[in-house]
Amino acid sequence: MTVPAALNSAVGTLYVVATPIGNLDDIGARALKVLREVALIAAEDTRHSMRLLQHFGISTPLAACHEHNERDEGGRFLSRLQSGDDVALISDAGTPLISDPGYHLVRQARAAGVAVVPVPGPCALIAALSAAGLPSDRFIFEGFLPAKAVARRTRLELVKEEARTLIFYEAPHRILECLEDLEAVFGGDRQAVLARELTKTFETLKGLPLAELRAWVAADSNQQRGECVVLVAGWQAPDGEAAVSAEALRVLDLLLAEMPLKRAAALAAEITGVRKNLLYQVALERQKNA
Repeated sequence: MTVPAALNSAVGTLYVVATPIGNLDDIGARALKVLREVALIAAEDTRHSMRLLQHFGISTPLAACHEHNERDEGGRFLSRLQSGDDVALISDAGTPLISDPGYHLVRQARAAGVAVVPVPGPCALIAALSAAGLPSDRFIFEGFLPAKAVARRTRLELVKEEARTLIFYEAPHRILECLEDLEAVFGGDRQAVLARELTKTFETLKGLPLAELRAWVAADSNQQRGECVVLVAGWQAPDGEAAVSAEALRVLDLLLAEMPLKRAAALAAEITGVRKNLLYQVALERQKNA
């Protein structure tokens, strides 16, 4: 009987290891143990990761695995894994693959029957969400928005009526433009939080309606520096008259002047496409306030 590669003790394991996003004390004991014991560490930027390893006295060899080479160089890491070496995958900060390289290597390893083991730890989007005070039971992560304004607004329009909390990463030199576009698409009253430089010396979490948050960032250049996570409250469907267009209300009012309420609501629904029950409730409110 052929033994599957993942069960073959001669095959190594690929560990996906989360590393600190700022404060080095956030690294876990298990992560340190893995980084010390593997044969090789695949790092997004070997120069950056070398400082982390030196801080903890880890001498494991490093090899580059970044967005420009992981497709082509994945075979090199797979060869090491298939020859029995354990390999750790790390990014510059946080959890690999979350808006960071590593997806192609993990996919190749799994396809080859190599065991892939997560070593969880810091993640900027989860850290931000945990402290933002926005609903966290359901959320979506949109990663980095497009750099160009037109493409960015197009992407935002697609999630404008998303009910879950929205989470974005943004570069510091684009944070103000990002907030301007969020305000333009979502409206200035939508609640939002800027989480900046998480776990670092100048950590900031500021929650305001989008218009006020944009003005606050525009007035302080210090808030346009460092790593940024932007969280936006999900869309809430309007109710009552706010849910009905001005044209539908005009049609309803004209019909109410000529016929009984129930018939007016039903006919207005046929003409405008708005739900009959909603128009009936609106008609009741309008008659009550007349």
